[in-house]
Amino acid sequence: MRMGLVGMLASGVTPAALAQTPAAYPERAVKIVVPFAPGAGTDAMGRLVAQKLGEIMKATFVVDNKAGASGAIGTQFVAQAPADGYTLLLVASPFTTVAASVPTANYDPLRQFTPVGMIATGPLVWATSASLPVSDMKELIQLVRQKPGVLNYGSAGAGGVNHLVLELLKSRTGTFITHIPYRGIAPATMDMIGGQIQLVTGTIPALLPFIKNGSVKPLAVTSAKRSSALPDTPSMAESGFPGIDVVNYFALVAPTGTPEPVITALNSAINKLVVLPEVVARFRLDAVEAAPGSPALLGSFLEADYRAWRNVVTTQNLKIE
Repeated sequence: MRMGLVGMLASGVTPAALAQTPAAYPERAVKIVVPFAPGAGTDAMGRLVAQKLGEIMKATFVVDNKAGASGAIGTQFVAQAPADGYTLLLVASPFTTVAASVPTANYDPLRQFTPVGMIATGPLVWATSASLPVSDMKELIQLVRQKPGVLNYGSAGAGGVNHLVLELLKSRTGTFITHIPYRGIAPATMDMIGGQIQLVTGTIPALLPFIKNGSVKPLAVTSAKRSSALPDTPSMAESGFPGIDVVNYFALVAPTGTPEPVITALNSAINKLVVLPEVVARFRLDAVEAAPGSPALLGSFLEADYRAWRNVVTTQNLKIE
C-alpha cells in the first residue's frame, strides 16, 4: 500500500556505483525464486524478468518455483540462501501483506532482505455483481451502513492484499462487511456473479472479461489515480477516499548481505528491462506500469507498505493463522 508515496520510485543509480560492479558477475546461473506455483501471474512475471535479465546481462537466469503458505515457503528459502547474488526472490504484494498479518509467516521483509529493484505496479479494482443496486463506492458505503453485515466480500485468501484492502476500507469508514476467504479470486468472482457474495477486489486482467460482458460492475480502482486499463473507472481519491492508494507490485529482492556492487548491477539491468518496448507492451496487457527506481527507494516503499498493513491488522484486531 502506498500512503502518499507518489513519485518515490525515481532512478538513483550513479555512474560511480556502476564502476564498482565486478565485471565477472554473474559467472554462473542466477536463480530467481518465485514463491508461487507455475502458471500464476507472479510466475509469468518471473519468467519475463528472467528472460530479459539474461539478455541484458548476457547470463543465465532461471525461475525456481517454491510455492506454499501464501508465498512464505519460497520467501523463507531465499532468506536463508547465501548472500552472493545467485539466489533472488521475485516479490509481489503478499511479501508485505502476509508478513504483516500472518504470525506464522516466519520471515521479516525488512531485515532479512536487501532491495534490488521495483519492476512494475498496478491497482486492484473494486467490483460488484451486476444486480447490486450501487454504481460507485459512495453508494456502496451508504448501502453497507444501511445494512451492516449483510454484504459478503470474497478474497483470494486471509492475509492477502484482497483481504487487507477490505479491512482498510472498513477501518476508514467504520463499516462492517463480512469477509469470506476463497482459494483464489476466480472462485470468489464466480460466486459473486452467481449471487452468493456481493463484492470482490481483483486484478484488472482477472475481472476485465466479466466487466466487458456486463456481469460485473467496476466501482473504483484501489489506487489514488486511474488506471489506463480502466480509464472510465474512478480512483479512490476521486471516489471520496483520499489517502487510500493500494497497488500490487512486482520487485526483486536478495538476501541481506548481498554485495552492493551486485545489487547495483542487477538494479541497472532492471531499470533497462522495464522500459523495453516489448516489456512495456506486456505490462499493458497485465494492467501494470513500469516502476524503475533505486534499491533505496524500493526499500522505502516496502517499509511503508509493510508498516501500513501492520497498522491495519492492529486497528482491525485481525487474528490470522
